[in-house]
Formats: sequence, C-alpha cells, structure tokens
Amino acid sequence: MYQLSPGETILRLSVAAILGSLVGLERQRKEGSAGLRTHMMVCLGSCLVMIVSAFGFEDILGRPAVVLDPSRIAAQVISGIGFLGAGTIIFLQPRSIRGLTTAAGLWTVAAIGLAVGAGLYVAAIATTVIALLILAAFKPLESRLTNKRLQDKQKKRPILPEEDRPSDI
Repeated sequence: MYQLSPGETILRLSVAAILGSLVGLERQRKEGSAGLRTHMMVCLGSCLVMIVSAFGFEDILGRPAVVLDPSRIAAQVISGIGFLGAGTIIFLQPRSIRGLTTAAGLWTVAAIGLAVGAGLYVAAIATTVIALLILAAFKPLESRLTNKRLQDKQKKRPILPEEDRPSDI
C-alpha cells in the first residue's frame, strides 16, 4: 500500500494554499465577499480532507469486510462547500444578486484542493490558471456585453411625453 511521506504531505498542503491564494487575491482585488484567506482555507482544508480520505485509513485496510471509497469523502466536501457558498450570495433586490462569482470561486478552490490532495498537480494548476483567466479577463468582456445590452434596451423603449407618463399617486 502506498504511503504519503511527510514531505509529500507538506508539499501538497502548501501547493493547495498557494493555488487557493491566487484565486483569493483576485477575489480580494475585486472586493468579493470572500477574499484571500477564505479561498486559501477552503483549498487547504479540501486538500487535507482528500489526503485523509486517501491515506488516513491505512491501519484498517486489508481487514475482512472493510471497503473504503475515498471519493465518498471528497463528494461530501463538494456538498458542504455549497453551504459556505450560499452564505456569500446576497439577494439585494428582486433582480439583483451579488456573490455568485465568489460562491463559484469557493467551489472551484475546493475542487483544486481535492485535486492537489489526490496528487493531481497538473489538473490543479491548470484549473487555477483557467479560473484566474475567467475571473480577470472575462470581467471586462462581461461588462461590455452587459452595457451594450442595456443601451440596446434603452434605445428600443419609447420615451413618452410628460402628459402620457404614469404619475405618482
């Protein structure tokens, strides 16, 4: 049975903290509801959960009637992070919601932490890079598309003369 060395354990936890911090810095810069430390903690904690899930039960493996499935604990991380993510979402008005990107970022860093904990460094690093591109590069594009859509809507709405506008009662 493969055992994780102390050095590899520290490396995995450190890589998870660093990758989580990169996404957290971007959210901190954009003043998201969860920033640097929250993203680092989620990524680090997810990494530890995966390490414990995959390597923490060495003492009972091989016993009769003992079956372990490391993916079960990882799945619980993904379910549990939903509660943390839900806490970052704020409904301001009927059509105004804030915090969805932060919630998605927390979910993503949880997955990155699980990947690092499983030793899937390339997948974790690639996901971090792609997430940073999405958060940094797509925001200006999203803003331009949203502004254009609002401008198009305003052009299509007829402007009523003063006497035809609904009045306040």
